[in-house]
Amino acid sequence: MDDKRYPKIVIIGAGFGGLLAAQALAKKPVDVVLIDRQNFHTFTPLLYQVATCGLDGEQIAYPVRGIFRGARNVRFLMGEVTCIDYEAQRVDVRTNGQTRQESYDYLIVAAGSVAAYFGSADLKQHAFVLKSLNDALRIRQHILKSFEKAVWTNDPAYEAALTTLVVVGGGPTGLETAGALYELYNDVLRREFAEPRKLKARVLLIEASDTLLRPYPEYLREAALEQLQSLGVEVVLNEKVTEVRADHVRLSSGRVINTHTLIWSAGVEASPLAKMLAVPLQQAGRVPVKPTLEVIGRDTIYVVGDMAYLEDDKGQAYPMVIPVANQQGTLAARNILRRAQGRAEQEFRYSDKGIMATIGRTRAVAWLFNRFQLTGFVAWAVWLAFHLVTLMGFRKRINVFINWVWNYFVFPLPDAYGHRMILPTPEPRTAENVPASTAEAAIVSETAPSAQSGRR
Repeated sequence: MDDKRYPKIVIIGAGFGGLLAAQALAKKPVDVVLIDRQNFHTFTPLLYQVATCGLDGEQIAYPVRGIFRGARNVRFLMGEVTCIDYEAQRVDVRTNGQTRQESYDYLIVAAGSVAAYFGSADLKQHAFVLKSLNDALRIRQHILKSFEKAVWTNDPAYEAALTTLVVVGGGPTGLETAGALYELYNDVLRREFAEPRKLKARVLLIEASDTLLRPYPEYLREAALEQLQSLGVEVVLNEKVTEVRADHVRLSSGRVINTHTLIWSAGVEASPLAKMLAVPLQQAGRVPVKPTLEVIGRDTIYVVGDMAYLEDDKGQAYPMVIPVANQQGTLAARNILRRAQGRAEQEFRYSDKGIMATIGRTRAVAWLFNRFQLTGFVAWAVWLAFHLVTLMGFRKRINVFINWVWNYFVFPLPDAYGHRMILPTPEPRTAENVPASTAEAAIVSETAPSAQSGRR
């Protein structure tokens, strides 16, 4: 596309907000560059199922280029943003070992959020988080390896620590992860680790406040607690994690839990890219924006999703959830189109369809449209249907549906949750581990660039 003819829009982040913005701009009279460190979009609500062997990583990811195959005005650039020069209206991207500069007329920053460790270096070093596909696969590998170690150790204390799994955070991610972990390892893997002795996993959910799912109505909070406990998860309320080590955690009461697995879901903060905009940030490092989603003090830059700080009519900041990111991404794109056409921009109005959380197989709570309170199997069925509808790609929906149906009917037989392979971690490709002929060919190609220059 001709940059001089059409406004150029750069979008940072191919998560939900960035993806919806790019889709709203597809096939419009604009030139769009979508930037992300990965070449795929991840359906993050199902990360916990990848971490607990219920789904394969490929089933919740979709190639970005495939999404925009029919939109010629949308180009994808895989790389990491290293600088946002708002004065020169330029973004620097590290890609393929080089820095590429992308100028823009309008910029949409939708880089999402990262785990918040609240200044604890030990927590950052020893805890697992569940924010990306790599995180989910790392947790899966770690726990499977822990059980392989536990089944052969002769030290009962070491065995107990290896099979004790601690999840911190009483929000939806914490509940979903804790419930799935307990079902997987006590109802499926326990049958496989029967020799030389059976193992039993212990799953604890730690929450610093006096309740789970604080934004939910009291009835649903109590139902969630009851369902977790009936499943077998140990719920610990009013306790903070004060010390984290590789083999234990200490709580504010002084209680020590020996464990090699701590999954942290107790807080998030805006992506560090927010600091590149050089504006005063709000709580959790979020960027203050106008109701039109334009950054206050930064003309032509819009921020959406978890990074954006905007208060509703009651003076409360909009939550860092996917529906908000979806609606903000779409509105930011439409406002840029209106602005380019000389039309008035619209203000953000959140359409809240409710919240829900699953707590293992057939257990869930749902608050639909902030009116209807559902629990148990009915809530779980609604949760399942909602996530199937929103999963990117029709083929993905079929694969996920087949997996869920299969797991439901064969559970808890070993055929359920079949993604339990411990895969080797690829080593970096260096001259030391590359076959001699390949290494020599690489050296020749580097020392003889003229021989390659004539190839097209």
